[in-house]
Amino acid sequence: MKARKSKKRAPSFRKLLKTSKVKLDNKLKNKQYKQQSTAKKYRKEQRKLRQAVKDVVSKKPVPLEDRKHVFRAQRTEEEEEEEALPLDMMDEDDLQLLKDLGQMPSFLTRDLSSSEPVHVKKRKQESIIDKYEKVPRRLQTEPEKEVIHLLPIKDKCGIIPQTREKPVVNINTNEEEEQEEMEFEEVVTENPMPKLTTEEYIIERQRKLQDRKIHIAALASAILSDPESNIKKLKELRAMLMEQDPDVAVIVRKLVMVSLMELFKDITPSYKIRPLTETEKASKVRKETQKLREFEEGLVSQYKFYLENLEQIIKDWKQRKLKKSNVVSLKAYKGLAEVAVKSLCELLVALPHFNFHNNIIVLIVPLMNDKSKLISEMCCEAVQKLFKQDKLGHTSLGVIKVISGFVKSQNYVVRPELLKSFLYLRIKEIEVKKDTEDINAPKKFMSYKEKRKSLSRMQRKWKKAEEKLERELREAEASESTEKKMKLHTETLNMVFVTYFRILKKAQRSPLLPAVLEGLAKFAHLINVEFFDDLLVVLHTLIESGELNYRECLHCVHTAFHILSGQGDVLNIDPMKFYTHLYKTLFKLHAGATNEDVEIVLQCLDVMLTKRRKQVSQQRALAFIKRLCTLSLHVLPNSSIGILATNRVLMHTFPKTDLLLDNESQGSGIFLPELDEPEYCNAQNTALWELHALRRHYHPVVQRFASHLIAGAPSEGSEALRPDLSRRSATELFETYSMKTMTFNPPVMSASTSKKDKTFHADSYLNEDLNQLIRTHCNETTIQLPLDFTRYLKTSVQ
Repeated sequence: MKARKSKKRAPSFRKLLKTSKVKLDNKLKNKQYKQQSTAKKYRKEQRKLRQAVKDVVSKKPVPLEDRKHVFRAQRTEEEEEEEALPLDMMDEDDLQLLKDLGQMPSFLTRDLSSSEPVHVKKRKQESIIDKYEKVPRRLQTEPEKEVIHLLPIKDKCGIIPQTREKPVVNINTNEEEEQEEMEFEEVVTENPMPKLTTEEYIIERQRKLQDRKIHIAALASAILSDPESNIKKLKELRAMLMEQDPDVAVIVRKLVMVSLMELFKDITPSYKIRPLTETEKASKVRKETQKLREFEEGLVSQYKFYLENLEQIIKDWKQRKLKKSNVVSLKAYKGLAEVAVKSLCELLVALPHFNFHNNIIVLIVPLMNDKSKLISEMCCEAVQKLFKQDKLGHTSLGVIKVISGFVKSQNYVVRPELLKSFLYLRIKEIEVKKDTEDINAPKKFMSYKEKRKSLSRMQRKWKKAEEKLERELREAEASESTEKKMKLHTETLNMVFVTYFRILKKAQRSPLLPAVLEGLAKFAHLINVEFFDDLLVVLHTLIESGELNYRECLHCVHTAFHILSGQGDVLNIDPMKFYTHLYKTLFKLHAGATNEDVEIVLQCLDVMLTKRRKQVSQQRALAFIKRLCTLSLHVLPNSSIGILATNRVLMHTFPKTDLLLDNESQGSGIFLPELDEPEYCNAQNTALWELHALRRHYHPVVQRFASHLIAGAPSEGSEALRPDLSRRSATELFETYSMKTMTFNPPVMSASTSKKDKTFHADSYLNEDLNQLIRTHCNETTIQLPLDFTRYLKTSVQ
């Protein structure tokens, strides 16, 4: 029998995966209870032993003979005292009674304070413990103990139920026992380790960190070399997320999080792993298939545990919760949380097809509205990347549902970046023409009745095989049908528009309004025509309310014209009030804070004038060209370039506007620049004198555009623009020559001092004007300008 008995084998990884979480928890609790009871018993024995040793040291036993001598000495002392007392005051009977009582042993041991009579029967001497037990004490209502029902026992008499009291761990007694243990251990402890110097501590920390890095690299390389065989090493690597050494805990945990993220991105298959059914588990398979199944199960379980660890790290940082081990400080939790969020964002973008992707979305979306700007930007960028690369629309639909629900739960008090991510949706693909749908319509298979009517038995057999082959080819191609894509995109857009319309209705003063209007402008061509009238009324009401800032009003105008430029062409709507509003507010732009709003103005002008050229009158076009030229004088260079590029397009779109380049007036009346109505300001009676001022602008590109427009915006010849300027749109030129970095774009070319001096002497008109100005104010005939001031003037003129 001994030979047959073998050591208990450790359960396999696959068997551990099969056991439920409840069983594992029960096993862990039983093991902990056994350890606690054993430790408690050992502590009690040690405490009794220590108490016995203390009693032996503190008390010395007195033999019986010595006790007799003590009693005799006491008696002699008492007799001497009695002799000293005045006995003549007592009766003879009383003295005799005292003498008789003194000879009795009960007189010495009896408690005189008791009220018992003297003549009671002798009782056995009671110990101190018995007296203590006889003292009445208060009744304490003990709580009902929980009972654990065990398996019953079957006897001849019947079934006998078996129960056991559930052990209750007393925290106070455990703490007292632990304190006693600590006191006892403090006495026995050896001399403490010598303290390290700062230099030695740094060297030791670097050594530990290097060892951990080598270990992480070894595990990662082993997993990458053969993932199926070394899948168990993922668990070992994941265990390092709980690094307990306070010297290197933070860095090691960050390295492990990033390493696991890269490993999962590399070894994860390009399909979703589903759990096996009971039939599949019971069936016999080949070794290769069994090995693949174990790899997939291990990968999914470790991936799940890894995501749970990341979620726990973020929760600890959010709750400012310090662990009992106190290995990582509260300040370090933010760095760990940032790495955890970065890992989740990478997995969200890299593995949209794999398991637990919806769980990652639920974690990421609330973090898009986080107070930390870094974490919010990381999550928003990840969602935007996901929208850009999602061709089918299934993943985008899941994210949009979570975002819409989150915005509603927060009562529309969220960051605008949350809604700006909607602009990255790839929804333009749903716009498919009916002709192409009819041409590329999916082939429908014949029904059984149709086959029975029109085909013979042999033909039906061949037709069945052919249809089966076509279905397999479609599955192999993995190409989604246009109808399925249309359904996904339609559902996505419904969620987006529901969010937009709720904000327009309930939160009109919200900072989310610009993002909503921008989104409506982008997806306006997909809105149902029935809603156009209501939307235009709402947008005009928002503009006239006066509660919106300038940028929000521009978004309203842009949205309105986007709606009218698509399906709105069939509607007979004259948006004159939007033209008037934009024409009236153009001069709110300047070289200060509103310079960035020029980009939205350029987009509005493109939609209002260029794309709706058939609905725009010549008077309206002339008025806008004149006001834009005036505006280009007091904005930054990139804005001036964009505005002049827009004027160039308008001159090509409306050829009769070249009359603004002539000095002679056309028609009756005079130009009224202060009038807010573009149709009635008589713009045909003015000229673009601003272009001559812009020819002397310090920015070379502005000079080039001004000269080009003065020549009539030719496409060929010496005054024609370079291809890099003529082929770009106004918004692209605005972004290209942006001055966000506070530098000249393009940079000002440096030249030698001699060249600058020669050039300055060539431009004598500038020096003469300055001399004339100074002579007028200072009454001097001549003046010599300093060399530095001369260079400055020449640079500014260029």
